[in-house]
Amino acid sequence: MRKQRSLLSSIIGLYLLSSLSHLAASSLCPIDFNYVNTFPWDISDCTAATATATATATAVTTENCCSSLRGLFRIGLATHLKKTKTFYLPSPQSSLSCISDFQSRLSSISVAQSFSTCHSSPDEFVASPSNCDGIVTLSDWGDVIGHTGGLETFCDGDLSGFLRCRSCLEARMEVNSRLVSSSRNSTKCLAFTALYAAGIVNGFGPGDARTAECILGISLSKPKSESRSKKKMKNTVFAISGALIGTLVVLGVILIYKRYVIKKKEAQLHRDYVRNVKARVLPNTGAKWFGIAELDIATNGFSQQNFIGEGGFGIVYKGTLTDGTVVAVKKMTSFNAEADDDFVNEAEIISQIRHRNLLPLRGFCATSDPINGNERYLVYDYMPNGSLHDHIFDQRASTYQRLSWPRRKSIILDVAKGLCYLHNGIKPAIFHRDIKATNILLDSNMKALVADFGLAKQSRDGQSQMATRVAGTYGYVAPEYALYGKLTEKSDVYSFGIIVLEIMSGRNVLEEVKGANPGMVLIADWAWEMVKSGRIEEVFDDFMREEGTLPKGVMARFVRVGLVCAHAMVALRPTISEALKMLEGDIDIPRLVDRPPPLGHESFRSSFRHSNGLWSSSEGSMANSSLKN
Repeated sequence: MRKQRSLLSSIIGLYLLSSLSHLAASSLCPIDFNYVNTFPWDISDCTAATATATATATAVTTENCCSSLRGLFRIGLATHLKKTKTFYLPSPQSSLSCISDFQSRLSSISVAQSFSTCHSSPDEFVASPSNCDGIVTLSDWGDVIGHTGGLETFCDGDLSGFLRCRSCLEARMEVNSRLVSSSRNSTKCLAFTALYAAGIVNGFGPGDARTAECILGISLSKPKSESRSKKKMKNTVFAISGALIGTLVVLGVILIYKRYVIKKKEAQLHRDYVRNVKARVLPNTGAKWFGIAELDIATNGFSQQNFIGEGGFGIVYKGTLTDGTVVAVKKMTSFNAEADDDFVNEAEIISQIRHRNLLPLRGFCATSDPINGNERYLVYDYMPNGSLHDHIFDQRASTYQRLSWPRRKSIILDVAKGLCYLHNGIKPAIFHRDIKATNILLDSNMKALVADFGLAKQSRDGQSQMATRVAGTYGYVAPEYALYGKLTEKSDVYSFGIIVLEIMSGRNVLEEVKGANPGMVLIADWAWEMVKSGRIEEVFDDFMREEGTLPKGVMARFVRVGLVCAHAMVALRPTISEALKMLEGDIDIPRLVDRPPPLGHESFRSSFRHSNGLWSSSEGSMANSSLKN
């Protein structure tokens, strides 16, 4: 009997301890989510599912609901930032507590969707220096980003107007680009700019419907119909206003007539612009001209919820066409004659090519009007598995997968085949000029497709060219092209070699080295030192080495092909077709010739210490402003 009482006491004690722990956890959340019950968000996104809905419709509804819930949760995060000067929550426990409180509020208004399905993990909302360039507090933000005049100018005040909201979005994209370029592994910078703009910059604050809709991407509920008395009062006001306006119209008819002539000429100029752009693009491959209204509907008005990412040439949105096809819509962000040339160049080049390892162009759009000016769009098939960069370097990416050796081998061969087609499968050959991990996309089967032809250039009968504008990305650009503007097919081969070494090692093209001789080390220089000292297996990514039995001889061959392709001397590089044969084992790899000393080597520092050339002696980096970070 005594033992039974003891056991009962233990059970009661454990129950009380569990209850106290739960109560303590619930008090950990520093955010008050009472606003969930009062904020005018469009709850229909989370209540539209039906028993007869198709799987596709249910998936779309779930994603729309998650977009709304993420935006609703950000109101609390932005308010927390405003009060505490801290981005995100202080601990995993507080994050769990906030998610629990938020879910309880959702349940109280009959939202069945679980918020846990809308984020990768509870730790996603925990403050950490790895989130965005080391930023945790507002003080860190000021130290890293400095002055953000565009953000303060365009994201404050009433953001209900389309042009005002778009200006705020563009200002945020500019700040995000600066943050990501200085810390490539950052994953929360875009969210940080939104929280900063809504919580700190905007005077109305994140709880204001106009601010939340524009900056945090929340769809607002539709306004209810007006009462009869209000309508009657409004009609009276309209009648009085109409009489006054009529008088003004009579007095101003002459001025209106003069302006009509001017506007007619302006409208003709805008129509001529669209007609000229269409005439310069060859519509001979099935790619279609979209109307801007089609793209606006497909992307839900180019909303923040449909935002995918930003590149050097435009902002990319996810869209769904009327036939259910999911696409990626790239909106060009430069508005000048040179940007028009780049747009026409990409449209012409990619509309001529069809290959299983090149991202196909579904269509394009050009529009012009007095309010928005000239705008250009490219429409591609949507790639659900993101970019190669996501799977090698960004473990927090929503598409991230650990790549096995067979998968890496397949991706390398896919890229080689796509480049081989560009160089040899069509005439004249096409030089891509910007081969890098973010420009290699992966479809639903993880097949690699080379993308982004904004910098592509057609050759002149296979001859090398002297470029007046050197373009590309640091680390991936061939030395002879960066230094002298000499462009050949082997410029792409160099970039391909760098990609092979990145895939095989899991290391970035440029990595910082600290110690006695600090500086940036190119991946090809590091890999060469490993191979030369007989430690080629140290090049292999740790994850592949964990797989167990591997064909290390074949893997070593891939590393050696990467090194010979990325050799600094253009004459020692193979063509891409020769590189493909080496990878497949059809021809032998030539003996690896020693590389020149790295640019950070003392011999280069002493030679270039007083030079004003294109290479920086202290960092060993290219100083050509045309190159993208």
